[in-house]
Amino acid sequence: MASLWRAVMGESPPNPDDYDGVEYWSNPERTGWLTKQGEYIKTWRRRWFVLKQGKLFWFKEAIVTRGSRPRGVVPVATCLTVKGAEDVINKQFAFELSTRSDTMYFIADSEKEKEDWINSIGRSIVQHSRSITVNEIVDYDSNR
Repeated sequence: MASLWRAVMGESPPNPDDYDGVEYWSNPERTGWLTKQGEYIKTWRRRWFVLKQGKLFWFKEAIVTRGSRPRGVVPVATCLTVKGAEDVINKQFAFELSTRSDTMYFIADSEKEKEDWINSIGRSIVQHSRSITVNEIVDYDSNR
């Protein structure tokens, strides 16, 4: 029943395998409060976000320790875009993070915070996205 309640309330805990051994409590690339729209029930909730090693984690509390459990995690390598979304959801300082299948909306506390998050997440997307290796390049001229 508790797991059903968490699913209905949009608070289902992430799978620990999604962490990939990331020590989110130690030396994150970026942290801060953002307001996030719920996954199932589209209410807005303020959460503490931690960006580290290509993962965007969120927590209920700002004090994150080894024993803290994220309320959610997004691997940024699965993200296609991060951009302002004030005109999309009609809220000041809003931005969106999009994957192939989903778009998540966030609200920062200021224009500077919004831009800083967009830049940090964007940099992380580039750093952690899968790039083509030499072995994957097909030389169509080699058969001639």
